[in-house]
Amino acid sequence: MSTRQPLRLVVVSAGLSVPSSTRLLADRLTETVRTELAAAEREVEVQVVELRDLAVDIAKNFASGFPSPELSEAIEAVTSADGLITVTPVFTASYSGLFKSFFDVIDNDALTGKPVLVAATGGTARHSLALEHALRPLFVYLRAVVAPTAVYAASEDWGGHGDALTDTLPRRIARAGRELAALLRDLPGNGGRAADDPDVVPFAEQLAALRPE
Repeated sequence: MSTRQPLRLVVVSAGLSVPSSTRLLADRLTETVRTELAAAEREVEVQVVELRDLAVDIAKNFASGFPSPELSEAIEAVTSADGLITVTPVFTASYSGLFKSFFDVIDNDALTGKPVLVAATGGTARHSLALEHALRPLFVYLRAVVAPTAVYAASEDWGGHGDALTDTLPRRIARAGRELAALLRDLPGNGGRAADDPDVVPFAEQLAALRPE
């Protein structure tokens, strides 16, 4: 096994229900990326950020200008990750307000150069264009490196009984997972930083320093 640091993969799910098809798609994508990286002898540590649990904290952040400890932890996880899987339900032909609000509270430069896989779920395949006219432009604006294949899962996609060679959704998941793994596998790991780097200041501490006396 490689002596390089484990890769940090953070999964951001904006699903609202329990269970959630959005989280299910996120889990399928995560497992594919994990399998691909294991084949390349790269260890990966996965952390899931459920935005449903942070909805109130995100709203309060807009009003106060400061995140709660829980929101700070989620922001730190996302900004220090080696790569991201982001999945949102589609509302009104675009990403959800909760999904957009979370990335609005992250510094515009924090995702520069970070590999990102974008995915979405919705009730009809007609909303799949949200991937290309909403999600991809969002992360391009944030200067992330977006994997070529974006994955959309409509309600009917979950009823397929074919295998990965005949079922469209598993094929898209497999292709997207391979692409993100390819972007990640040669990175040094640990968010590109030494684990004991004394110059790394936790994001929460940086924010605390900005609070008025």
